[in-house]
Amino acid sequence: MSQPVQQRILKTAIPGPESAKLHQRRTKAFSESFGVTLPVFIESAGGGILVDVDGNHLIDLASGIAVTSVGASHPKVTEAVRKQVERFTHTGFLVTQYESAVQVAERLNALTPGDFEKQTGLFSTGAEAIENVVKISRTYTGRDAIVVLSHAYHGRTLLTMTMTAKNAPYKEGFGPFAPEVYRAPSPYPYRWSGHPDDIAQQAFDQLADQITTQIGAHNVAAIIMEPIQGEGGVIVPPAGYLAKVAEFARENGIVFVADEIQAGLGRTGDMFAVNHEGVVPDLITTAKALAGGLPLSAVTGRADIMSAVPAGGLGGTYSGNPVACAAAVAALDALVEEDLPGRARRIEAIAKPRLQALAGEGSHIGEVRGRGAMLAMEFVEPGTKIPDAAAAKQVANHANSNGVLTLTAGTYGNVIRLLPPLVIGEDLLTDALDVIEAGVGTLA
Repeated sequence: MSQPVQQRILKTAIPGPESAKLHQRRTKAFSESFGVTLPVFIESAGGGILVDVDGNHLIDLASGIAVTSVGASHPKVTEAVRKQVERFTHTGFLVTQYESAVQVAERLNALTPGDFEKQTGLFSTGAEAIENVVKISRTYTGRDAIVVLSHAYHGRTLLTMTMTAKNAPYKEGFGPFAPEVYRAPSPYPYRWSGHPDDIAQQAFDQLADQITTQIGAHNVAAIIMEPIQGEGGVIVPPAGYLAKVAEFARENGIVFVADEIQAGLGRTGDMFAVNHEGVVPDLITTAKALAGGLPLSAVTGRADIMSAVPAGGLGGTYSGNPVACAAAVAALDALVEEDLPGRARRIEAIAKPRLQALAGEGSHIGEVRGRGAMLAMEFVEPGTKIPDAAAAKQVANHANSNGVLTLTAGTYGNVIRLLPPLVIGEDLLTDALDVIEAGVGTLA
Protein backbone atom coordinates (compact mmCIF):
# COMPACT_ATOMS: atom_id res chain seq x y z
CA MET A 1 0.00 0.00 0.00
CA SER A 2 1.34 3.43 -0.93
CA GLN A 3 1.92 6.18 1.63
CA PRO A 4 -0.90 8.73 2.00
CA VAL A 5 -0.46 12.16 0.45
CA GLN A 6 1.78 14.11 2.85
CA GLN A 7 -0.48 17.13 3.18
CA ARG A 8 -2.99 18.37 5.75
CA ILE A 9 -6.45 18.06 4.17
CA LEU A 10 -9.71 18.85 5.96
CA LYS A 11 -12.79 17.56 4.18
CA THR A 12 -15.11 17.68 7.20
CA ALA A 13 -15.14 18.99 10.72
CA ILE A 14 -12.93 17.05 13.13
CA PRO A 15 -14.31 14.57 14.06
CA GLY A 16 -16.28 13.95 10.88
CA PRO A 17 -19.64 12.20 10.52
CA GLU A 18 -18.25 8.72 9.85
CA SER A 19 -15.94 8.95 12.87
CA ALA A 20 -18.89 10.16 14.94
CA LYS A 21 -20.92 7.10 13.94
CA LEU A 22 -18.08 4.75 14.82
CA HIS A 23 -17.51 6.55 18.11
CA GLN A 24 -21.15 5.94 19.04
CA ARG A 25 -20.59 2.22 18.43
CA ARG A 26 -17.37 2.36 20.45
CA THR A 27 -19.18 4.06 23.36
CA LYS A 28 -21.70 1.23 23.51
CA ALA A 29 -19.35 -1.70 22.94
CA PHE A 30 -16.06 -0.63 24.51
CA SER A 31 -15.26 0.02 28.16
CA GLU A 32 -15.64 3.69 29.01
CA SER A 33 -12.59 3.35 31.26
CA PHE A 34 -10.37 3.82 28.20
CA GLY A 35 -9.82 7.46 27.33
CA VAL A 36 -9.24 8.96 23.88
CA THR A 37 -7.39 12.11 22.85
CA LEU A 38 -9.29 12.71 19.62
CA PRO A 39 -12.39 10.64 18.68
CA VAL A 40 -11.49 10.05 15.04
CA PHE A 41 -11.12 6.64 13.42
CA ILE A 42 -8.05 6.08 11.26
CA GLU A 43 -8.24 4.27 7.94
CA SER A 44 -4.60 4.56 6.84
CA ALA A 45 -1.40 6.24 7.97
CA GLY A 46 2.19 6.76 6.97
CA GLY A 47 4.99 9.31 7.09
CA GLY A 48 3.60 12.24 9.10
CA ILE A 49 -0.06 11.79 8.12
CA LEU A 50 -3.08 9.99 9.59
CA VAL A 51 -6.06 9.56 7.24
CA ASP A 52 -9.42 9.19 8.97
CA VAL A 53 -12.56 7.47 7.70
CA ASP A 54 -13.95 10.81 6.54
CA GLY A 55 -10.95 11.40 4.29
CA ASN A 56 -9.30 14.02 6.49
CA HIS A 57 -5.49 14.07 6.47
CA LEU A 58 -4.25 14.88 9.97
CA ILE A 59 -0.66 15.85 10.74
CA ASP A 60 0.64 13.40 13.32
CA LEU A 61 2.54 15.02 16.19
CA ALA A 62 1.85 12.10 18.52
CA SER A 63 3.30 8.99 16.82
CA GLY A 64 0.95 6.81 18.86
CA ILE A 65 2.73 8.16 21.98
CA ALA A 66 6.25 7.98 20.49
CA VAL A 67 5.70 4.54 18.93
CA THR A 68 5.68 5.08 15.16
CA SER A 69 9.03 6.86 14.94
CA VAL A 70 9.66 5.32 11.50
CA GLY A 71 6.09 6.15 10.46
CA ALA A 72 2.95 4.07 10.81
CA SER A 73 3.56 2.08 7.62
CA HIS A 74 7.26 2.15 6.83
CA PRO A 75 7.79 -0.02 3.72
CA LYS A 76 10.55 -2.06 5.34
CA VAL A 77 8.42 -2.77 8.40
CA THR A 78 5.25 -3.66 6.51
CA GLU A 79 7.14 -5.94 4.13
CA ALA A 80 8.91 -7.71 6.99
CA VAL A 81 5.60 -8.23 8.78
CA ARG A 82 3.93 -9.54 5.62
CA LYS A 83 6.68 -12.09 5.02
CA GLN A 84 6.67 -13.25 8.65
CA VAL A 85 2.88 -13.59 8.83
CA GLU A 86 2.96 -15.81 5.74
CA ARG A 87 5.50 -18.08 7.45
CA PHE A 88 4.00 -18.26 10.97
CA THR A 89 2.53 -15.89 13.54
CA HIS A 90 3.55 -17.55 16.80
CA THR A 91 5.27 -20.56 18.30
CA GLY A 92 6.27 -19.21 21.70
CA PHE A 93 9.96 -18.41 22.05
CA LEU A 94 10.03 -20.39 25.29
CA VAL A 95 8.81 -23.44 23.38
CA THR A 96 10.63 -23.28 20.05
CA GLN A 97 12.91 -20.56 18.72
CA TYR A 98 13.35 -18.34 15.66
CA GLU A 99 16.22 -16.23 14.38
CA SER A 100 14.46 -12.83 14.37
CA ALA A 101 14.36 -12.73 18.18
CA VAL A 102 18.10 -13.32 18.29
CA GLN A 103 18.61 -10.61 15.66
CA VAL A 104 16.70 -8.07 17.76
CA ALA A 105 18.81 -8.96 20.81
CA GLU A 106 22.04 -8.68 18.82
CA ARG A 107 21.08 -5.27 17.47
CA LEU A 108 20.10 -3.92 20.89
CA ASN A 109 23.28 -5.29 22.44
CA ALA A 110 25.25 -3.38 19.80
CA LEU A 111 23.24 -0.14 19.85
CA THR A 112 22.88 0.42 23.59
CA PRO A 113 25.66 2.32 25.42
CA GLY A 114 28.51 0.45 27.09
CA ASP A 115 31.41 -1.64 25.74
CA PHE A 116 30.87 -4.52 28.18
CA GLU A 117 29.33 -7.89 27.33
CA LYS A 118 25.54 -7.54 27.10
CA GLN A 119 22.46 -9.69 26.89
CA THR A 120 18.83 -8.87 26.10
CA GLY A 121 15.45 -10.22 27.13
CA LEU A 122 12.34 -9.59 25.02
CA PHE A 123 8.84 -8.96 26.33
CA SER A 124 5.62 -7.40 25.04
CA THR A 125 4.99 -3.98 26.61
CA GLY A 126 6.93 -1.21 28.28
CA ALA A 127 5.34 -1.94 31.64
CA GLU A 128 6.33 -5.58 31.27
CA ALA A 129 9.92 -4.54 30.61
CA ILE A 130 9.92 -2.46 33.79
CA GLU A 131 8.38 -5.33 35.80
CA ASN A 132 11.15 -7.60 34.59
CA VAL A 133 13.95 -5.11 35.17
CA VAL A 134 12.81 -5.04 38.81
CA LYS A 135 12.83 -8.84 38.98
CA ILE A 136 16.30 -9.00 37.44
CA SER A 137 17.70 -6.31 39.74
CA ARG A 138 16.27 -7.88 42.87
CA THR A 139 17.64 -11.30 41.97
CA TYR A 140 21.07 -9.93 41.09
CA THR A 141 21.48 -7.84 44.24
CA GLY A 142 19.47 -9.90 46.73
CA ARG A 143 17.79 -6.64 47.78
CA ASP A 144 14.18 -5.45 47.67
CA ALA A 145 13.94 -1.65 47.51
CA ILE A 146 13.32 0.21 44.24
CA VAL A 147 13.92 3.97 43.97
CA VAL A 148 12.11 6.12 41.40
CA LEU A 149 11.52 9.86 40.96
CA SER A 150 8.67 12.28 41.36
CA HIS A 151 6.98 13.10 38.01
CA ALA A 152 7.92 9.60 36.81
CA TYR A 153 5.81 7.40 34.57
CA HIS A 154 6.64 3.69 34.30
CA GLY A 155 3.35 1.98 33.44
CA ARG A 156 -0.12 0.91 34.56
CA THR A 157 0.37 -2.55 36.12
CA LEU A 158 0.27 -2.88 39.92
CA LEU A 159 4.04 -2.54 40.27
CA THR A 160 4.59 0.03 37.54
CA MET A 161 1.68 2.26 38.55
CA THR A 162 3.16 2.20 42.05
CA MET A 163 6.37 3.46 40.48
CA THR A 164 4.44 6.08 38.48
CA ALA A 165 4.09 9.37 40.32
CA LYS A 166 0.84 10.92 39.07
CA ASN A 167 -2.28 9.82 40.92
CA ALA A 168 -5.16 10.55 38.54
CA PRO A 169 -5.86 8.86 36.24
CA TYR A 170 -3.15 6.24 36.72
CA LYS A 171 -3.53 5.27 40.39
CA GLU A 172 -6.78 6.71 41.72
CA GLY A 173 -8.82 3.95 43.38
CA PHE A 174 -6.40 1.16 42.45
CA GLY A 175 -4.59 0.66 45.77
CA PRO A 176 -3.15 -0.88 47.84
CA PHE A 177 0.09 -0.52 45.95
CA ALA A 178 3.21 -2.64 45.64
CA PRO A 179 5.65 -2.53 48.59
CA GLU A 180 9.28 -1.44 48.67
CA VAL A 181 8.98 1.36 46.10
CA TYR A 182 10.44 4.69 47.25
CA ARG A 183 10.25 8.07 45.55
CA ALA A 184 12.96 10.75 45.52
CA PRO A 185 12.52 14.35 44.32
CA SER A 186 13.01 14.85 40.60
CA PRO A 187 14.99 17.87 39.43
CA TYR A 188 12.52 20.02 37.49
CA PRO A 189 14.62 23.00 36.35
CA TYR A 190 11.66 25.21 35.45
CA ARG A 191 10.12 24.75 38.89
CA TRP A 192 13.31 24.70 40.97
CA SER A 193 15.25 27.87 41.74
CA GLY A 194 18.95 28.33 41.11
CA HIS A 195 21.57 27.62 38.49
CA PRO A 196 21.22 24.25 36.71
CA ASP A 197 24.46 23.04 38.28
CA ASP A 198 23.10 23.86 41.74
CA ILE A 199 19.78 22.17 40.97
CA ALA A 200 21.60 19.02 39.84
CA GLN A 201 23.60 18.95 43.07
CA GLN A 202 20.59 19.71 45.30
CA ALA A 203 18.48 16.98 43.70
CA PHE A 204 21.30 14.47 43.94
CA ASP A 205 21.99 15.37 47.58
CA GLN A 206 18.32 14.83 48.43
CA LEU A 207 18.25 11.47 46.68
CA ALA A 208 21.46 10.28 48.30
CA ASP A 209 20.34 11.45 51.74
CA GLN A 210 16.95 9.78 51.39
CA ILE A 211 18.48 6.49 50.28
CA THR A 212 21.14 6.58 52.98
CA THR A 213 18.99 7.61 55.93
CA GLN A 214 15.46 6.40 55.12
CA ILE A 215 15.99 3.22 53.10
CA GLY A 216 19.58 2.12 53.56
CA ALA A 217 21.68 1.91 50.42
CA HIS A 218 22.40 -1.74 51.19
CA ASN A 219 18.67 -2.44 50.81
CA VAL A 220 18.27 -0.84 47.37
CA ALA A 221 18.18 -3.15 44.36
CA ALA A 222 17.77 -0.52 41.64
CA ILE A 223 17.40 3.15 40.89
CA ILE A 224 15.13 3.46 37.83
CA MET A 225 14.93 6.76 35.96
CA GLU A 226 13.68 8.18 32.67
CA PRO A 227 16.54 10.26 31.19
CA ILE A 228 13.79 12.62 30.02
CA GLN A 229 10.47 12.29 31.81
CA GLY A 230 7.81 12.03 29.13
CA GLU A 231 4.38 11.81 30.72
CA GLY A 232 5.69 13.97 33.56
CA GLY A 233 5.95 16.83 31.06
CA VAL A 234 9.11 16.22 28.99
CA ILE A 235 11.27 17.21 31.94
CA VAL A 236 14.96 17.31 31.01
CA PRO A 237 17.20 16.94 34.08
CA PRO A 238 20.01 19.44 34.54
CA ALA A 239 23.36 18.39 33.10
CA GLY A 240 25.35 16.22 35.45
CA TYR A 241 22.46 14.91 37.51
CA LEU A 242 22.17 11.50 35.85
CA ALA A 243 25.94 11.01 36.04
CA LYS A 244 25.94 11.74 39.78
CA VAL A 245 23.16 9.23 40.40
CA ALA A 246 24.81 6.58 38.25
CA GLU A 247 28.09 6.96 40.14
CA PHE A 248 26.28 6.78 43.49
CA ALA A 249 24.59 3.58 42.35
CA ARG A 250 27.89 2.01 41.33
CA GLU A 251 29.53 2.94 44.61
CA ASN A 252 26.72 1.28 46.54
CA GLY A 253 26.18 -1.86 44.47
CA ILE A 254 22.83 -0.59 43.16
CA VAL A 255 21.68 -1.40 39.63
CA PHE A 256 21.21 1.85 37.66
CA VAL A 257 18.40 1.51 35.12
CA ALA A 258 17.55 3.91 32.30
CA ASP A 259 13.90 3.72 31.31
CA GLU A 260 14.22 4.70 27.64
CA ILE A 261 10.80 3.39 26.66
CA GLN A 262 9.68 6.81 25.39
CA ALA A 263 12.95 8.72 24.93
CA GLY A 264 15.04 5.98 23.34
CA LEU A 265 15.72 4.81 19.80
CA GLY A 266 16.48 8.10 18.13
CA ARG A 267 13.69 10.22 19.60
CA THR A 268 15.95 12.79 21.30
CA GLY A 269 18.50 13.15 18.50
CA ASP A 270 20.76 10.35 19.68
CA MET A 271 20.04 6.64 19.68
CA PHE A 272 19.50 6.85 23.46
CA ALA A 273 18.80 9.85 25.67
CA VAL A 274 21.50 8.88 28.20
CA ASN A 275 24.07 9.41 25.48
CA HIS A 276 23.55 13.17 25.76
CA GLU A 277 24.89 12.93 29.32
CA GLY A 278 27.62 10.38 28.64
CA VAL A 279 25.95 8.00 31.11
CA VAL A 280 26.17 4.21 30.72
CA PRO A 281 23.39 2.44 32.64
CA ASP A 282 23.67 -1.11 33.91
CA LEU A 283 20.32 -1.96 32.33
CA ILE A 284 18.20 -0.12 29.78
CA THR A 285 14.55 -0.69 28.83
CA THR A 286 13.10 -0.10 25.38
CA ALA A 287 9.63 -0.51 23.86
CA LYS A 288 7.41 2.00 21.96
CA ALA A 289 9.52 2.71 18.83
CA LEU A 290 11.24 -0.69 18.96
CA ALA A 291 8.95 -2.56 16.55
CA GLY A 292 7.42 0.18 14.43
CA GLY A 293 3.99 -0.13 16.03
CA LEU A 294 3.87 -3.78 17.04
CA PRO A 295 3.99 -4.75 20.74
CA LEU A 296 7.56 -5.56 21.71
CA SER A 297 9.78 -4.46 24.59
CA ALA A 298 13.24 -5.29 25.83
CA VAL A 299 15.61 -5.19 28.76
CA THR A 300 19.26 -4.95 27.71
CA GLY A 301 22.37 -4.66 29.82
CA ARG A 302 25.31 -6.21 31.58
CA ALA A 303 25.43 -9.93 30.88
CA ASP A 304 26.16 -10.86 34.50
CA ILE A 305 23.07 -8.98 35.67
CA MET A 306 20.84 -10.22 32.85
CA SER A 307 21.74 -13.83 33.59
CA ALA A 308 21.16 -13.59 37.35
CA VAL A 309 17.62 -14.98 37.14
CA PRO A 310 17.53 -18.80 36.88
CA ALA A 311 16.34 -20.34 33.60
CA GLY A 312 12.56 -20.18 33.36
CA GLY A 313 12.31 -17.18 35.67
CA LEU A 314 11.68 -14.74 32.83
CA GLY A 315 9.36 -14.99 29.88
CA GLY A 316 5.75 -14.80 28.82
CA THR A 317 3.41 -16.24 26.23
CA TYR A 318 3.96 -13.41 23.76
CA SER A 319 7.49 -12.41 24.77
CA GLY A 320 9.46 -11.78 21.59
CA ASN A 321 6.56 -12.60 19.26
CA PRO A 322 7.98 -13.47 15.80
CA VAL A 323 5.88 -10.92 13.90
CA ALA A 324 6.90 -8.15 16.30
CA CYS A 325 10.53 -9.26 16.09
CA ALA A 326 10.47 -9.15 12.28
CA ALA A 327 9.06 -5.64 12.50
CA ALA A 328 11.73 -4.64 15.02
CA VAL A 329 14.62 -5.82 12.84
CA ALA A 330 13.25 -3.71 9.99
CA ALA A 331 12.53 -0.69 12.22
CA LEU A 332 16.01 -0.78 13.78
CA ASP A 333 17.56 -1.05 10.33
CA ALA A 334 15.57 2.01 9.22
CA LEU A 335 16.62 3.99 12.30
CA VAL A 336 20.28 3.40 11.50
CA GLU A 337 20.29 3.42 7.70
CA GLU A 338 18.12 6.55 7.39
CA ASP A 339 19.89 8.32 10.28
CA LEU A 340 16.61 9.03 12.04
CA PRO A 341 18.39 10.42 15.12
CA GLY A 342 19.75 13.05 12.71
CA ARG A 343 16.20 13.69 11.49
CA ALA A 344 15.17 14.21 15.11
CA ARG A 345 17.86 16.86 15.50
CA ARG A 346 16.56 18.56 12.36
CA ILE A 347 13.02 18.54 13.77
CA GLU A 348 14.33 20.26 16.90
CA ALA A 349 16.19 22.85 14.81
CA ILE A 350 12.99 23.74 12.98
CA ALA A 351 10.43 23.48 15.76
CA LYS A 352 12.14 24.65 18.94
CA PRO A 353 12.90 28.24 17.82
CA ARG A 354 9.34 28.63 16.55
CA LEU A 355 7.92 27.45 19.87
CA GLN A 356 10.37 29.53 21.92
CA ALA A 357 9.26 32.62 20.03
CA LEU A 358 5.78 32.07 21.48
CA ALA A 359 7.09 32.24 25.06
CA GLY A 360 8.32 35.27 26.94
CA GLU A 361 6.90 38.02 29.11
CA GLY A 362 3.12 38.06 29.22
CA SER A 363 2.85 34.70 27.46
CA HIS A 364 0.88 31.66 28.61
CA ILE A 365 3.93 29.58 27.68
CA GLY A 366 6.30 29.51 30.62
CA GLU A 367 8.92 27.26 29.07
CA VAL A 368 9.72 25.38 25.88
CA ARG A 369 11.97 22.38 26.44
CA GLY A 370 13.02 18.98 25.21
CA ARG A 371 15.49 17.37 22.84
CA GLY A 372 15.19 16.22 19.27
CA ALA A 373 11.65 15.23 18.37
CA MET A 374 10.61 15.12 22.04
CA LEU A 375 9.53 18.71 22.67
CA ALA A 376 7.06 20.42 24.99
CA MET A 377 5.43 23.71 25.93
CA GLU A 378 4.45 24.28 29.56
CA PHE A 379 1.45 26.58 29.99
CA VAL A 380 1.12 28.89 33.00
CA GLU A 381 -0.89 31.89 34.05
CA PRO A 382 0.99 34.85 32.47
CA GLY A 383 3.59 36.41 34.75
CA THR A 384 3.56 33.42 37.09
CA LYS A 385 4.50 29.76 37.20
CA ILE A 386 0.99 28.71 38.21
CA PRO A 387 0.05 25.76 35.97
CA ASP A 388 -2.67 26.56 33.43
CA ALA A 389 -4.11 23.26 32.26
CA ALA A 390 -7.08 25.03 30.66
CA ALA A 391 -4.77 26.98 28.35
CA ALA A 392 -2.94 23.82 27.31
CA LYS A 393 -6.27 22.13 26.61
CA GLN A 394 -7.52 25.09 24.58
CA VAL A 395 -4.43 25.13 22.34
CA ALA A 396 -4.49 21.33 21.96
CA ASN A 397 -8.18 21.41 21.04
CA HIS A 398 -7.50 24.15 18.47
CA ALA A 399 -4.72 22.08 16.92
CA ASN A 400 -6.73 18.87 16.93
CA SER A 401 -9.82 20.47 15.38
CA ASN A 402 -7.63 21.96 12.65
CA GLY A 403 -6.03 18.67 11.73
CA VAL A 404 -2.89 18.62 13.88
CA LEU A 405 -2.87 15.80 16.42
CA THR A 406 -1.16 16.78 19.67
CA LEU A 407 -0.88 15.28 23.15
CA THR A 408 -1.19 16.90 26.56
CA ALA A 409 0.96 15.73 29.46
CA GLY A 410 2.52 16.84 32.73
CA THR A 411 1.85 16.18 36.37
CA TYR A 412 -0.30 19.32 36.37
CA GLY A 413 -1.89 18.62 32.97
CA ASN A 414 -0.49 21.88 31.60
CA VAL A 415 1.98 20.63 29.00
CA ILE A 416 1.57 20.01 25.28
CA ARG A 417 4.17 17.56 24.04
CA LEU A 418 5.17 17.10 20.42
CA LEU A 419 6.29 13.61 19.40
CA PRO A 420 6.18 13.58 15.59
CA PRO A 421 7.36 10.62 13.54
CA LEU A 422 11.04 11.08 12.82
CA VAL A 423 10.24 10.72 9.11
CA ILE A 424 7.85 13.69 9.03
CA GLY A 425 8.42 16.08 6.12
CA GLU A 426 9.63 19.59 6.86
CA ASP A 427 6.69 21.19 5.02
CA LEU A 428 4.27 19.20 7.16
CA LEU A 429 6.10 20.15 10.33
CA THR A 430 6.05 23.83 9.37
CA ASP A 431 2.30 23.65 8.63
CA ALA A 432 1.68 22.02 12.02
CA LEU A 433 3.67 24.74 13.78
CA ASP A 434 1.59 27.39 12.01
CA VAL A 435 -1.55 25.79 13.45
CA ILE A 436 -0.09 25.60 16.94
CA GLU A 437 1.02 29.21 16.73
CA ALA A 438 -2.53 30.21 15.77
CA GLY A 439 -3.83 28.15 18.69
CA VAL A 440 -1.60 30.01 21.14
CA GLY A 441 -2.95 33.21 19.63
CA THR A 442 -6.47 32.26 20.76
CA LEU A 443 -5.47 32.59 24.41
CA ALA A 444 -6.73 35.76 26.06
